[in-house]
Amino acid sequence: MYRLKLYGDFTKADWLSILKIKEEEIPQSFILHGEWEHEWNISYWKKILQEEQWIPSWNAIIGEYNKQRIGFANVFGGPIAASIAHRFAVLGTNRFIQTGYFGGLSHEIRYGDIFIVTAAVMEDGVSHWYLPNEKTVYADEMLVEKAVKYCEEKNYKYITGTVFSTGAIMAETGGLAKEWANQGYIGVDMETATTFAVAKRFNKKAVSLLNLSDHISKGDTLYSNNEDRGILEERTDERIREIALHLSELK
Repeated sequence: MYRLKLYGDFTKADWLSILKIKEEEIPQSFILHGEWEHEWNISYWKKILQEEQWIPSWNAIIGEYNKQRIGFANVFGGPIAASIAHRFAVLGTNRFIQTGYFGGLSHEIRYGDIFIVTAAVMEDGVSHWYLPNEKTVYADEMLVEKAVKYCEEKNYKYITGTVFSTGAIMAETGGLAKEWANQGYIGVDMETATTFAVAKRFNKKAVSLLNLSDHISKGDTLYSNNEDRGILEERTDERIREIALHLSELK
């Protein structure tokens, strides 16, 4: 009897064959960046991950940085994050670093702060497929500690706490934001819970480093940008990339 084999059944050998790669080409770490401007991000990371590059998909690049094999993917929302994290977790990538942006829910957070996520609430619509009996998924403690230590050594401002991951940014309302803030969440994003859940399902490590894009609790939205805020966001992006690469190189 013919047995249909689908993506969730694919083994490491299957993915190696599908991607036409050798085992030594698998990155030890993968950085997933939550943003829709994939073309700009891929071009930027081509300059960082230079040697022996290969493109596993339209939104990803794998190359070398300081003699370490590292992957980068531009993802927007849980389904795209999972499509990258799942494949490479099965292939053997051991470390996943989510970066990107979040809407601020806590009045403690300031533009320019780095949000080191310790846990994510699983309302993204994807993570529950990987961890069906859980509502919150946690970052790897060692990666959190290393990120905090790096920030303190560099004197980078940071905050730790829980993010609320949603799958529908345009469905967010002021009432929902107030409810999430009252529950003590630092911010809201779209990818962290997915990346954490996939990593946990396959016994891999994950952390998330996020940049404040809009302070919801103070009345800001993505469409109320100003020049000073843009400068802070760009500087924080640079610092997050720096930390992500540092974590990617850890033994």
